[in-house]
Amino acid sequence: MDFAHSPRAQDLRQRLEAFMQRYVLPYNPAWHASVQAGVYPPPFLEDLKTLAREEGLWNLFLPALRSDEPGTRLCNLDYAPLAEVMGRVHWAPEVFNCSAPDTGNMELLHRFANPAQRTQWLEPLLNGQMRSAFAMSEPDVASSDPTNLQTTVRREGDQLVLNGRKWFITGVAHPQCKLLIVMCRNSADADGAEGAEAGVHHQHSMVLVPLDTPGVQVVRNISVVHHHSPEGHCEIVLRDVRVSADCLLGDWGAGFRMAQARLGPGRVHHCMRAIGQCELALELATERTLERQVFGKYLSDFSNVQDWIAESRMEIDQARLLVLQVAWMLDQVPGGIEPGALRAQIAAIKVVAARLQSRVVDRAMQVFGAMGLSPDTPLAFFWTWGRALHLMDGPDEVHLRTVARHELAQGRARGGSTAAYFTTPEQLNAPARIR
Repeated sequence: MDFAHSPRAQDLRQRLEAFMQRYVLPYNPAWHASVQAGVYPPPFLEDLKTLAREEGLWNLFLPALRSDEPGTRLCNLDYAPLAEVMGRVHWAPEVFNCSAPDTGNMELLHRFANPAQRTQWLEPLLNGQMRSAFAMSEPDVASSDPTNLQTTVRREGDQLVLNGRKWFITGVAHPQCKLLIVMCRNSADADGAEGAEAGVHHQHSMVLVPLDTPGVQVVRNISVVHHHSPEGHCEIVLRDVRVSADCLLGDWGAGFRMAQARLGPGRVHHCMRAIGQCELALELATERTLERQVFGKYLSDFSNVQDWIAESRMEIDQARLLVLQVAWMLDQVPGGIEPGALRAQIAAIKVVAARLQSRVVDRAMQVFGAMGLSPDTPLAFFWTWGRALHLMDGPDEVHLRTVARHELAQGRARGGSTAAYFTTPEQLNAPARIR
């Protein structure tokens, strides 16, 4: 198990950091000013995207890209440090065509789209000519259990008809968002084969829905802990939405399996971006403690502040190693990694990253005092996003259950073999025997 970055990944990271310093950071104030003025995306964003593509910093993921598709084809382990760098500026991934949920949607289309769907949707996404959204969570059911989802799809002649409500759908408010990938429950009256006769993990399908299809209504852009995202976390109503049967992605009833397929790499991306934000929060806090005085001493002289800095450093490094391990494991599939172990580790990093961001950013905000609550630093946004991470992609409790179930299954498989480590009074009084 080797977490060392390849020479190519190291080169790309250096180039990416240089690009961020030279182009992205100088435009950061202009990005915020443009968004506050209601101009989104900012007019300079396309120029930055063109520069990034010219410098080979484009589609830095998707190891299975074909030779005729634009991108770097990095493995998960090599992409992870790049996601960390991009995470330091929350709008930076779009510059490199690495924004969520586009990355996961491109992976879905790359794996399951038919040739016509690839031409219509995947190629524009790979070229950064459009954005997309993944519509899964719903307000009326506990979406932490995807088998609960109630948005329905039924076959009607050569059409698919969708009805339901989705919310907190990222990216829908982006003016260039053209595609919804909608997770739907198969209507039981479609063929008579769905519903109770199908297993709970075979009752859902994914449908490609153009955002401008009649019946698709974007109700609102929901603020997240009072943070308003210009690209949106939207509530959507689907009311008798009709699309061609050719808009089915993959097989009928395979929606749950396909959702799982996009899960692992996407979670690595999320977690590494979170770690990048935590690194920046720690850097900001450390520099603040060295320049801020209170009661005649620098903040850095107080032992409790030193403890915050040390604990943040250790926790960031621990989290990074765990995420890199999962990235390495994903790159080994199907090379002998036990599926249950991989699922448990993917669940674990989501919990670890959310807890990490909440703790590290909270400490940094405390160091900054009132300024940490303001928009003058990125800390308030980082904290908001860290709090959201405890719920996004499933609440922490669901992922803890996944980890626990794996450990309990291993315990059952051991069949009490750990009893050899106990020492009872009877054993102490018995003569030693060598078997």
